[in-house]
Amino acid sequence: MKSIKLPNVFQASATELPFSDNYFDAVFTDPPYYDNVPYSYLSDFFYVWLKRCIGDLYPELFATPLTPKSREIVAYSHENGYEAGKNRFESMLKQSFKEISRVLKPNGIAVIVYTHKSTEGWETLINSLLESDLVPTASWPIDTEMKSRLRAKESAALASSIYFVCRKMKRDEVGWINEIRDELNKHLPKKLEELWKEGVSGSDYFVSAIGSAIEVFGKYRKIMDYEGNEISAKRLIEIVREIVTDYVVRQILHNGIAGELSPLTRFYLLYRWSFGEAKIHFDDARKLAQSVGVSLEDEWNRGFIKKEKEFIRVLGPQERKLNEIRGNELIEVLHKVLLLWKDGRKEEIKEVLSESGYGLKEAFYRVAQAISETLPKESAEKKLLDGFLSGKDRLVGEIRDKLEKFKQKKLFE
Repeated sequence: MKSIKLPNVFQASATELPFSDNYFDAVFTDPPYYDNVPYSYLSDFFYVWLKRCIGDLYPELFATPLTPKSREIVAYSHENGYEAGKNRFESMLKQSFKEISRVLKPNGIAVIVYTHKSTEGWETLINSLLESDLVPTASWPIDTEMKSRLRAKESAALASSIYFVCRKMKRDEVGWINEIRDELNKHLPKKLEELWKEGVSGSDYFVSAIGSAIEVFGKYRKIMDYEGNEISAKRLIEIVREIVTDYVVRQILHNGIAGELSPLTRFYLLYRWSFGEAKIHFDDARKLAQSVGVSLEDEWNRGFIKKEKEFIRVLGPQERKLNEIRGNELIEVLHKVLLLWKDGRKEEIKEVLSESGYGLKEAFYRVAQAISETLPKESAEKKLLDGFLSGKDRLVGEIRDKLEKFKQKKLFE
């Protein structure tokens, strides 16, 4: 009978691995996701029970009353405040990646699992990777999170994590932003098409795009413009967001009319596709708005964008009052029409659509259909949209007849 060799298990800090250089063929790690989860505090719940059950078997692991937290790589707690915690997280994550690079064989691979919705969360990962010798050569989004978990309830929580395959490679000292932007414009659409076909959507889609983008700018130690300024990870992420935004709008609308939409209508459409009807942190909404040319500060609490403390919520038509909807923006006219349809005021619908000029525009109905496709079946907004669109052909015919009669009348006056 063949004997089975048992693995050796060690407990050590990721920033000080007890192994010699070039030791491992592969390293797999799932580091903390910035400030997503208070890992060490949550571990206290299990720690006290484990200590009672097996503390006498492993006294060296249960010497403290609760879990040690001073060396935990997280961004949510620090005695000197959040900013200090963020800097400490980035510094320690960077050191852990350098350690992985040190113990990895020259032809070995490192697999790093990471995800975060915020730009700050991704900045830390990018900065840490750029200063190690680990170069991402491939990335995949994989559904890892339970949709039924409490964190996902009424929130825009992510369902996917990004798996990076990294190798020890000599990286170029400097990459020029204009050349990298061109490379991203060539590289990203292919990846975005793959992700679209695979059914990746919403926040996960953008996060997956960041993973693919790191494959491009991760090859350089630093990114510069031609004036000698170093480009931050934040700016790189903004460039990625702009490319993704343009691609997604064209895909949602099945191409053709994306250029006809105003920034505010594009924002509404992208918000629904990315976050559904959930409220999100102000900074996440601001970055989405920025990518389509909308100033969130100029728009909140004036129309469908509602600010609630540090959160932003995008109101559906059913949450608004008809007499408060003003302006000739496509999305505002659509909300007004949906409320009129809800009350059965058909003649007023035709009047609004004729006066606004949207009654015979395909873009108006394509946007309505696209928004409906982003929403779940139980959504009140989706029910309004589907009900209105079910009578589209007849409505368009009646508006066309009405406008034709008006023209004929004008000719005979």
